[in-house]
Amino acid sequence: MTAIVSKALETELRDGAEFSPELDQLMRKARKASDFLKALSHENRLLLLCLLAERERTVTELEGLLSLRQPMVSQQLARLRLDQLVTTRRDGKAMYYSLANDDVRRVIAVIYDIFCGTGATETAKP
Repeated sequence: MTAIVSKALETELRDGAEFSPELDQLMRKARKASDFLKALSHENRLLLLCLLAERERTVTELEGLLSLRQPMVSQQLARLRLDQLVTTRRDGKAMYYSLANDDVRRVIAVIYDIFCGTGATETAKP
């Protein structure tokens, strides 16, 4: 398993270093990860991402699948778009949504495997 904190950073922190470029970089990455996880921390947004992991979909499709009203679906998709987790393309009047990149797809796949997959354990379920 790869060490999360390098030995050099560990030593700097133990010795009381006031500034560390490595720690600064780690803090920036932690902020980015925190923002990413906050975007996932809403049940409807997570459901939308799971459905979009299968294929791109329109707002109307997502409404029907989740039995949610259009304003709710659009609001959550707007948040996901703002957080750069989904992208859009227009085809006539229809707006299609899809996952923004492979990182999002991988995270959704892991969450699905843990909580919804055939190997999901009772301890993983709230």
